[in-house]
Amino acid sequence: MQYLLMIHDEEGRVAKMPKAEAEKMHGAYGAYTQALKDAGVLRGGERLQPTTTATVVRTKNGKSSVLNGPYAEVKEQLAGYYVIEAADLDAAIGWAARCPGAADGAIEVRPIWPM
Repeated sequence: MQYLLMIHDEEGRVAKMPKAEAEKMHGAYGAYTQALKDAGVLRGGERLQPTTTATVVRTKNGKSSVLNGPYAEVKEQLAGYYVIEAADLDAAIGWAARCPGAADGAIEVRPIWPM
């Protein structure tokens, strides 16, 4: 079954880090991504641009509205994601716990509903 691992983190946190700490974090993500690849479970994933680049579209009563920028003020934003193939939820949670983002943010694990 496929699972979406959504990385929630405080936007701008990396920009405030000392350079050595940011490089260490990027290295940890590189190693984590390689571990997913080596295990044959990685199906996709990307880092997302800041919430200031987001656009929210809603349609009510046949009329669309567009909101530029972040939808809500929250402490943590969706920063990126991985799509993985895992035997079950426990295996997906195991991979989520290994994600570097779990140390300072949160990893939301959601089963993908195949269409």
